[in-house]
Amino acid sequence: MNASAAAEPYVTEFEARIDRVDGREVVLDRTYFYAEGGGQPADRGEIDGVAVRDVQTRDGTVVHSLADGSGVETGRTVACEIDPAFRTYCMRTHTASHVLYGAGRRLLDDLGYGGFDIDERKARIDFETSTDIDDDVLIELEVLANRTVWEGRPVTWETVPVADARAREAVAFNTRTEEGVFEEDRGVRIVSIGADRTPTSTAESWDDAACGGTHVSNTREIGPISVLGRSNPGEGLTRVELAVGPAAIEHRTETRRAAERAARELGVGVPDLPAEIRRRRERITELEDERAALLGRIADARIDALGEDVLERDGERWLVGSVPHVDSDTLLERARALAGGDCEVAALVSDERPTTAVVASANGTDAGAVIDALTSEFGGGGGGGEEFAQGGGIAAEPAEVVSFLRDP
Repeated sequence: MNASAAAEPYVTEFEARIDRVDGREVVLDRTYFYAEGGGQPADRGEIDGVAVRDVQTRDGTVVHSLADGSGVETGRTVACEIDPAFRTYCMRTHTASHVLYGAGRRLLDDLGYGGFDIDERKARIDFETSTDIDDDVLIELEVLANRTVWEGRPVTWETVPVADARAREAVAFNTRTEEGVFEEDRGVRIVSIGADRTPTSTAESWDDAACGGTHVSNTREIGPISVLGRSNPGEGLTRVELAVGPAAIEHRTETRRAAERAARELGVGVPDLPAEIRRRRERITELEDERAALLGRIADARIDALGEDVLERDGERWLVGSVPHVDSDTLLERARALAGGDCEVAALVSDERPTTAVVASANGTDAGAVIDALTSEFGGGGGGGEEFAQGGGIAAEPAEVVSFLRDP
């Protein structure tokens, strides 16, 4: 970790001497550039007017990779500038992740820290927890996080002996990202979000975590936090994504606009959206049930009319015909009910394109073989067994399919 950057995160301009140059890689006698680590990206900026492309720690030394190392010389004193906008973004976002974890301490069971990362637009934090982080929990996490920002809690950091850090049960550790955090020959840097300083404060610390990143000095500097969503990166983990500042405002604006548009389309206010959507879904379900019943009656009437079309084929009675406005599931259900009654084989065809056909057999005919012969003739696909099978995507008019089934 780059201790200088983490210890003095508000420093973005400084002078330093070049100690070593290797091509485009430069080592300074001191630096406030943050080296990538712990989920936080490297700082951006310039050294002697040359863009810094990357900053890494190697064997305890901070190495700066420049866009062009041709004019860089060992021993020179150079002016260094860290991109203040990106540094501030990282400080705010990294601190926001600690705030969100603190909210998780109050909402989630069996909580553990599974990882963290910042990119250009958002950050993510992986919670190890037995709690199902559903929509309501996500909303409550966001509410608690923004309340903590509003309260203006102080953010502090200190390096303590490893033994002391181990003894503090409240400290969150992530040994996968905080490399070397338990090495006995060095201290552990603890970042703490303190108590609310309002008159009604309970003097409770919000969060304590082992961390080598850059942070703001007060939660009010973070600005608005928006929880974007969740996913499952692995067993026992829930990944929560968050945005800070302008990206958070943009997310909230888009969400509000979508809600307002939906409310306007439905003719209700935004608070009434859930009830109206529930009412309409119930009505849609009722209509779908009514439609299914009507289609069933249509199918029954059409199938009754097919009674005159029973024919003899290979020593069996076949009922073959097309049925209008009926889906494949209903066709198959009717065919299976018919086979073994007035006919041994029921072969029903939809009257829409692409054509669907179903076959049910109650005797010796292999329904799957009938469908295979049909799709070999007209294309499409399907499958099934000896007793029932279906095919779809058939590139032929329903009348052609019926004719083939009656006289292949």
